[in-house]
Amino acid sequence: MIIQGKYEGVRMIDSHIHADTRPYEDFEKMAIAGLDIAITCAHDPLRMTSADVVMDHWHRIINNDVKRAADNGLKLYAAIGIHPRSISKDFDIALSKLSSLVHNDNVVAIGEIGLEKVSKSQKDIFKIQLSLAEDLNVPVMVHTPRTNKKEVTEVTLDIIEENISPDMVVVDHVDDSIIESVIELGTMLGVTVQPQKMTPDEAVCLLEEYGIERVFLDSDISSSPSDPLSVPKTVHKMKLAEFREEDIKKVSNDNALNFFLGNKI
Repeated sequence: MIIQGKYEGVRMIDSHIHADTRPYEDFEKMAIAGLDIAITCAHDPLRMTSADVVMDHWHRIINNDVKRAADNGLKLYAAIGIHPRSISKDFDIALSKLSSLVHNDNVVAIGEIGLEKVSKSQKDIFKIQLSLAEDLNVPVMVHTPRTNKKEVTEVTLDIIEENISPDMVVVDHVDDSIIESVIELGTMLGVTVQPQKMTPDEAVCLLEEYGIERVFLDSDISSSPSDPLSVPKTVHKMKLAEFREEDIKKVSNDNALNFFLGNKI
């Protein structure tokens, strides 16, 4: 058991996963390791040829995956939205259903949305969803890409600033190439600990340099190389680095709990 000693009370939230890509057994592993809650979000698990496919994807993560996780002792919530890699020709039909689905008890945010490339259609759909979130007073989970990360994120941050209050947004997959710009804007920061993105040791170094006040930890477990225990492993590394218990609790639980579930608990 990873949680022990003076840190026994520290519980954890994985603030960004893709539950529909993961086997049933991963949820048990996460719960055993001390994760209480995870947030699963919309992405591009298959070709989004129509709005019906997008909405079927939302239905799965809101219902089926929530049950699969619960059966293994993990409380799962969902974020739904049109991912920049999931834009169908009739995307407007899915968008028209989004506002009603956001009120589902299992939904805590719109996401993950944002830009993969700086195309007009991606920017337009991103702006629509940000404005909807602002109107509904719903948190937003924003994607940043692996490729051309700094350049695309600069455009992403400008769009956020123009369309929604930054304190309603978490910009995810933050690394040292974009973190200063994200901090300057004033959003929350998602630090993704995932093979090919960031190791637990690298995450600890980032936290030591930039602090923990607006930071969440997440694994982004998906069909890419992933580790469902990356959040507990990062917490373990924080203990070894002698972070204060209250700071570990903020990064691993409190910041995400207040952001996503502040209106539901």
